[in-house]
Amino acid sequence: MQLDSLYQEIILDHYKNPHGVGLHAPFDGEAFHVNTSCGDEVTVRVSLVDQVVTNMTHDGVGCSISRASASVLHDLVFKENLEKFSLALDNFVELMHSKGKTAPDENILGDAAAFVGVSQYPARVKCALLPWMALKDAIEGARR
Repeated sequence: MQLDSLYQEIILDHYKNPHGVGLHAPFDGEAFHVNTSCGDEVTVRVSLVDQVVTNMTHDGVGCSISRASASVLHDLVFKENLEKFSLALDNFVELMHSKGKTAPDENILGDAAAFVGVSQYPARVKCALLPWMALKDAIEGARR
């Protein structure tokens, strides 16, 4: 199986069987983001204890890319420290702006590496980044 096909299957699987979907309480921070270019919406809630993400849930409407990205993000940060999220966020943003010219670091990104193909389509980049930026804002809200 080619790598592109595997990546497409990972995205499709997360879209069809999302992880962390459904907004749960209690939570420490929440953020709602909209992609004005396509109408995708996501709400992310996060709970933190001692700089560790003890829960991250999301809900929204949108394309397979934004919804799968939220699911992948849940798996990446759940029960992990904020340093891991910060490193993954930096890597994911760089990957999304690479226009397919940067190889993803699967050790840092896990399944989020599957979005490398999305980086070739500027309109889709916003879809993939939507839950990541919402989580970043939810964490900032939780820290206040």
